[in-house]
Amino acid sequence: MNRLGHTIKAALLQVHSIAGLVLALLLALIALTGVIMSFEDEIVDHLNAGIMQVAPRQAPVLMPDELVARLKTGQDLGKVSAVTLSSDPAAAVRVRFARDEQGARPTSLYVDPYDAHVLGSPRGEEFFATVRRLHRWLLVPGDAKGWGRQVTGVAALGLIVMLVSGLVLRWPRRAGSVKMWLKPNLGLSGRGLHRSLHAVIGTWVLPVYLVMTLTGLWYSFDWYKDGVVWLLSRPEVSAAKMQPKMPAKAPRASARPEPAQPIGFDQAWTTFRREEGDRFSRALLTLPAGSGTAIRIRSWGKDSTLDTTRDEFRVDAVTGQLASAERYSDKTFGEKIIANLLDIHRGAVLGWPGKLAFLIAAALMPLFSVTGVLLYLSRRRLRRPAQPPLGRLVPGE
Repeated sequence: MNRLGHTIKAALLQVHSIAGLVLALLLALIALTGVIMSFEDEIVDHLNAGIMQVAPRQAPVLMPDELVARLKTGQDLGKVSAVTLSSDPAAAVRVRFARDEQGARPTSLYVDPYDAHVLGSPRGEEFFATVRRLHRWLLVPGDAKGWGRQVTGVAALGLIVMLVSGLVLRWPRRAGSVKMWLKPNLGLSGRGLHRSLHAVIGTWVLPVYLVMTLTGLWYSFDWYKDGVVWLLSRPEVSAAKMQPKMPAKAPRASARPEPAQPIGFDQAWTTFRREEGDRFSRALLTLPAGSGTAIRIRSWGKDSTLDTTRDEFRVDAVTGQLASAERYSDKTFGEKIIANLLDIHRGAVLGWPGKLAFLIAAALMPLFSVTGVLLYLSRRRLRRPAQPPLGRLVPGE
């Protein structure tokens, strides 16, 4: 290798080492919280199997507004923000609540769809919500609006730098040898073993880490999200999604007055059922957070295996008019990638084997933190000038 090559590798080693030392603990924290969430859906479903199902009956199920009214009779549960309804007569209704004045969100409830009897609160919900906030925003106040998401984004960018620099640094002379790339030398000890584990296992998980970071940046930086939308979406879809959000304005005298009573779910639910029939398995109806009247409805088909393969509708809660319908089947390939970013991020697009592979890769992150620190310390020791033995004179004494 020529002198320029040595200089480049030395510079890359410094960048790789500094980025690793600065981000080691943060990346390990993000990775381990991701491990905990890998099979969240399966864990929560198992923990709450007893309250998610009811005995089907001949009586019709309650309309959502009546169900909410019965649920709130005689008890102060807070403002309902969303309900999850199902086409399965044996499925319970899940009711979610808005945040209170202190910013806390009451735990959701599973409710009998026939008589609004409370079946219980889902176990594990608060735990996984906290882990998710730690994973995405480091529990920084403000959640997605705080500075925690930028910190995790910087960590993701740092990981990309380490992956690229690490690949260049370990590029073997026999690049075509699979053994050189993928087989660790377990016969070594000390620094040699640490380096082998760090480099070879790092090669194993490099593709997974790249997928994790490139999809995770979507949740950290608006400029990155806009770029992905521009790259993968149709021009008209890209232009619509990147329109700046206008601040809410005070209603003018000629505008339609706000409804005298709080809006409900029934009109939107009736419109949705008329449009979809029984083609859906479950639907999440979410009330608008502000003063609008458009209810967002996310629905999953009966053949849907991923949480992100869903249709989305917006229906006026007062008039029942369908404002928009965004169907997953109508999306282009690039738009489906955007829709499935979360399931790509956690490997769910490959089924449970993919989720397991991503879990293992994330669980290995502390290994690179530990071996990286050990390699850095060993290099420092090797560079330290040797001390003369005690009692031996050195020249000039």
